[in-house]
Amino acid sequence: MGVNHRHNKPPQGAKFAIGVNQSSKLVGVTLVGRPVSPYFQDGFTAEVLRVCTLIDCPKNVCSMLYGASWRAWKAMGGNRLITYTLQKEKGISVLASGWEKVAETQPSSWNRPKSNRNRVEQEIYSERKYRWEKKSRDRTSEKRD
Repeated sequence: MGVNHRHNKPPQGAKFAIGVNQSSKLVGVTLVGRPVSPYFQDGFTAEVLRVCTLIDCPKNVCSMLYGASWRAWKAMGGNRLITYTLQKEKGISVLASGWEKVAETQPSSWNRPKSNRNRVEQEIYSERKYRWEKKSRDRTSEKRD
């Protein structure tokens, strides 16, 4: 399986990866890591950085990967997992695995000229995205009998 994603470069790293095999062949992978945005870096939130599948993979592999990512992160003590889709993408796999669309993001630049942090930006940075999340229920707000 190649390491290509249809519109993103490879991430710098990840906390863990999960794969789906069919007949001893890797057909899909996901990488989960520290959230890219400092706002979400609280130690209990992780981000699905990439989901990649073979073009001819079975149906529901992406949904399986999103679901497995959540279960693994929750088992590690995490309580929130986020990911992003481009607004032109349907997001069916994320929705099918029980995630909630929580925000629309505005395009932004990673360049910081004042701090001499000029970066070559990917074209997709100029596109709007949806932020999705899966989180544990807040047990403190549940009613007790």
